[in-house]
Amino acid sequence: MQCRLVMRMFFLNLFIFLFCASSVRAAEDNGIELGGMKSKAPKNWVKEPTKSEMRLSQFRIPKEEGDSKDSEMVIFFFRSGSGSPEDNMKRQLKNFEPAEGQKEVENKVSKINIGKTEATYQVIKGTYLDKFPPFAPNPKITPKPNFVELYVILKLDSGEYYFRVLGPAKTVEKNQKAFEDFLKNFK
Repeated sequence: MQCRLVMRMFFLNLFIFLFCASSVRAAEDNGIELGGMKSKAPKNWVKEPTKSEMRLSQFRIPKEEGDSKDSEMVIFFFRSGSGSPEDNMKRQLKNFEPAEGQKEVENKVSKINIGKTEATYQVIKGTYLDKFPPFAPNPKITPKPNFVELYVILKLDSGEYYFRVLGPAKTVEKNQKAFEDFLKNFK
């Protein structure tokens, strides 16, 4: 009887050790590789399993005090692309409506260098129209006020990469510089 108890304790401790060791490795490895370039996401971003085959990688960005939920950073990959940058930006803009008291959704488009490649960078602010299921003809739409989306389109020889940070404004805006640094650090 005592031998069984010792064996159970041994395996329980082994399990706990292996679980903790793998969690530390996962937490330390926020590395991303795409198109032969590598960068590391900020340490406070939590790498998560992807939710679909279109997603190359995804991270949960812990919410800031006062925000209702965490934000998310996703990298989508399409080998043969998914339309022009203009078409993609229009699609993203259609996911928003103007914030209360505004006539238009805030929409700024610029460029950002990722490695040696210039990418299109869109920042959208307003009320996000969360659709579930996302591609259904008549999805349930839940308006989420005061949301921000950072959207980057990177076209490489290997395919097209789409980076999207989406969430409550305070969390996204606090992490915007870290997101931009993550992009600029691809080498």
